[in-house]
Amino acid sequence: MCTAKIAKKAGFTGVQIHAAHGYLINQFLSPLSNQRIDDWGGTSENRMRFLLEVYQGIRNSLGQNFPISVKLNSADFQRGGFTEEESMNVVQVLEQVGVDLIEISGGTYEKLAMMGETDIAQKESTRQREAYFLEYASKVRSSISIPIMLTGGFCSANAMTQAIEEGSVDVIGLARALAVAPDLPIELLNNRTSGITLEPQITQSNNLDQQGMLEIIWYTQQIHQLAAENKPG
Repeated sequence: MCTAKIAKKAGFTGVQIHAAHGYLINQFLSPLSNQRIDDWGGTSENRMRFLLEVYQGIRNSLGQNFPISVKLNSADFQRGGFTEEESMNVVQVLEQVGVDLIEISGGTYEKLAMMGETDIAQKESTRQREAYFLEYASKVRSSISIPIMLTGGFCSANAMTQAIEEGSVDVIGLARALAVAPDLPIELLNNRTSGITLEPQITQSNNLDQQGMLEIIWYTQQIHQLAAENKPG
């Protein structure tokens, strides 16, 4: 809540609650990690209580008209973890309480779905449409009316345009692409490029999860390069 108030005071026009990727709120949502037997664990309703309390605290601090989004896993992709069905339930509740936008992602640092390290991401249909969680986003779109943002896999203007035009999503999220091409959005909007190709930067491991972690480290270094006003690479 304090961080959100600081962000608003600093001039940001919205904040996001990160409830994905195995971080604290995601740990409360997942029955695999949340082993509590009190009001904060057990049922799906109890496990989402922490997220709802965080949201309500921020909403009370920032007012009804300040945009608040939530980044949520489509699933954890771990046996016994947070499922698509539970995610859909949480999405519907978030709309009811007044969240302004839902960003769809997936996976944790134990199962790197956000890096494309799942069977779903490797499907040919997913490769063609680029986005890892587009099928799930389409399901969400049919159940809620608030804007949906989708992050994970987008590299080309064609895939981004198709996802929006077919009505699956309202906002495109870019992550690794911006770490190597920070000017990509303006280049796309001005038709100066059709997109980029993200090739594996490190090929030192045959294990997909280990490979994914190495890739995360490499892209983090690129962000540090940008912060130091150097070119990535």
